[in-house]
Amino acid sequence: MTGKKIDIDRLDLDEMKKKTTENPGLLPYAHHSGSAIVKPEDQGKITGRAVAAMQSQTEMQMAQIYEQMQLLAEQAKSIQARVEYSERIYQATVSFEPLINHTYFLYQKNDGTDFLSMISPEEWGRKKDFAMFLAEVKLLADHTWQIVRENK
Repeated sequence: MTGKKIDIDRLDLDEMKKKTTENPGLLPYAHHSGSAIVKPEDQGKITGRAVAAMQSQTEMQMAQIYEQMQLLAEQAKSIQARVEYSERIYQATVSFEPLINHTYFLYQKNDGTDFLSMISPEEWGRKKDFAMFLAEVKLLADHTWQIVRENK
């Protein structure tokens, strides 16, 4: 003890209440000498990092959406090609009843008409009854034709 006595009558309690708090953890500064150092943050740096992270995340999500759009466009083109071949096959001469999940061959005759055959181009003998092989096709359950192999 230093020998100094505190004069309680001279203490200004209202002034002391202004300098103390009931929640010292909410103060923007250290409230005693053993407290952790509280440094103010650079708000511009924090905002810059947050914006960069947000932009990176949205770019990644946009790239994923773009890939999905490309896949959907390819699927749409494939369906369109199936429909076009299906319409062409249903207008062609077919001398048998095609069965679902069986493979057939579409040819074009010298006169420009199409016909569907069970004989592949490799199985024809010397007497070819067609001008051009168009495609190998398979009848699907929805009665569209899947292009297995196309003669480009």
